[in-house]
Amino acid sequence: MLSTLQSVEWTVKSRARARHMIDEFRAEFGGEPELWTRAPGRVDLMGSHTDYNLGFVLTLPISKDTWIAARRREDGIVRLRSMNLDAVDEFRLDQIDRVADSKWRNYVRGVPAVLQQEGLALKGCDAIIHSSVPIESGLSSSAALECALATMFEELGGWHLLPQRKAQFGQKAEHEFAGVNCGILDQYSACLGLNGCALLLDCRNLSTRTVHLAGNIHVVICNTMSRRRLSGGEYAQRRSECEQGAAILGVPALRDLSPHHLASRRNELSDTVARRCEFIVAESARVELLAQALSSNDRDAISSLCAASFTGAKDLYEIVSPAMETMMDCMLAAPGVLGARQAGAGFGGCMVALVDSAHTEAFRASVIDSYSRATQTTPEVWPVTGARGAEAFHL
Repeated sequence: MLSTLQSVEWTVKSRARARHMIDEFRAEFGGEPELWTRAPGRVDLMGSHTDYNLGFVLTLPISKDTWIAARRREDGIVRLRSMNLDAVDEFRLDQIDRVADSKWRNYVRGVPAVLQQEGLALKGCDAIIHSSVPIESGLSSSAALECALATMFEELGGWHLLPQRKAQFGQKAEHEFAGVNCGILDQYSACLGLNGCALLLDCRNLSTRTVHLAGNIHVVICNTMSRRRLSGGEYAQRRSECEQGAAILGVPALRDLSPHHLASRRNELSDTVARRCEFIVAESARVELLAQALSSNDRDAISSLCAASFTGAKDLYEIVSPAMETMMDCMLAAPGVLGARQAGAGFGGCMVALVDSAHTEAFRASVIDSYSRATQTTPEVWPVTGARGAEAFHL
């Protein structure tokens, strides 16, 4: 019989999920798992691409998450299976190598490799992985995997990491093994989430404060069903352009650039770099303003801030795909919408809407209908709530 742990909502669906994982574990490895860990995905409510510019982000760790069921081994071997990808990997902890033909295998190998670099003693294991975070959709399925894995090795090894350190190790694994030079947003969200709250993250000093959304505002994810990949050249190019701008203007990061400073020296930059800088400076400033608007239920401000963010993402940062533009039109035409914008890095994937709670179901039905008719593709649309960060739990 499954017992309740405070951090996991044991609905009929989650109980079925756990039983399915146990069945898969028995089939793959024999016997029973002895420990469970989880970590959430996230949606940025404001702050696209500001994290690697050391600016501010308003992030919501979400109720879609990655679960791992594991059992320790004493021979230093790690065996893993992803139920979502039907992918497997096996390696020894004393010889963890990158692989050329599997991004997923580099994610799962990168975490223990980095933990060992930091001097932490690891145990081998058998593990089944299942995620409800859509893959390559902009909701950070990779960080949820990394942080759930780090928590699994933490439990197996009997040591403890501060959540901030765990996030940094996950980021390092993504840099060194997955080849994505990401900012800290995704891993930090996956490790430091709180039930029912958004987090306002300062990406320079890694401090946060909790932000409570007004009770009649729901966050709704709208998936364009158009996958995006951060290891491609567009993401790296945006980061490089920002670094060029900061270097030319003599600031450590674009976080330190004021609108006045940028305007006075804009002619020193190429048009492309200037537009990238303009977006980041304005986007980082919008974070605090949206946090205030969501807490105070200032609906006019919510609408204008989200609109400005999307316009900047489209015209200045150029991360908006045709599917995202169509979804934006559908969200803005739906009942109860207060504001809508891009989510994650852009280039496809998911978008986010802030919706009057009385109209959540009508909003969902309208977006599904209008997007399906416009694209002949049925989107996924679902409300999310703030979720706790990476942790172990029990059945």
